[in-house]
Amino acid sequence: MATHAFLLAAALLSLSCFHAIASDPSLLQDFCVVDKMSTVRVNGFPCKDAKDVVAEDFFFPGLHMAGNTTNKQGSAVTQGSLYVGFVTSNPDNKLFTKVLNKGDVFVFPEGLIHFQFNYGTKSTVALAALSSQNPGVITVANAVFGSKPSISDDVLAKAFQVDKQTIDRIQAQF
Repeated sequence: MATHAFLLAAALLSLSCFHAIASDPSLLQDFCVVDKMSTVRVNGFPCKDAKDVVAEDFFFPGLHMAGNTTNKQGSAVTQGSLYVGFVTSNPDNKLFTKVLNKGDVFVFPEGLIHFQFNYGTKSTVALAALSSQNPGVITVANAVFGSKPSISDDVLAKAFQVDKQTIDRIQAQF
C-alpha cells in the first residue's frame, strides 16, 4: 500500500515539475517579417532580410473600414493620432516609425525600445502585438540616442523631462 502511495506522489510531483519548467524559447533575432518567396529560413520561418524591412511591415490600416459583418455599429475606435516607433537592437539601432490614425494597428516586437506619443488633444487607442527573439540585449542609451534616423527631439525631451538642447547634446555623443 505504501508503495502505491509513493508511486502516486512521485507521478503527481513529476507532472507539477513539467508545468513549472515550461517556457517560450529565446529566438535568434528581433523580429521576422514573413517573406513567403524567400528560401532563407530563420527558426523555421521564411523571413525578409532585416535590411529590407520597413515600418509598413508592422502596420495595418484597415480596422476603421466596415467589414463583412452583421454588427451594425462597426468597429468602435476612438479618434486621434498617435506617433509610434521602435528601435532595433545593436549594432544597427534602426528606427521604425509611423503615425497611427483611427483604426490603425502597429506591432511592437517584445523587448525592443518603443514609444507612443499622442499628437492630438483627444484620446487615442492603438492595438499592439508583442513578440521577442532577442530579449535583454539592447543597450538603451545607444538605441534611444543613437538610432538611425533619430527619434524626434520633442518625443525625447518630453519622455526625459529635459529641454531640446540637452537632448541634442546627448545625441551628439552617439
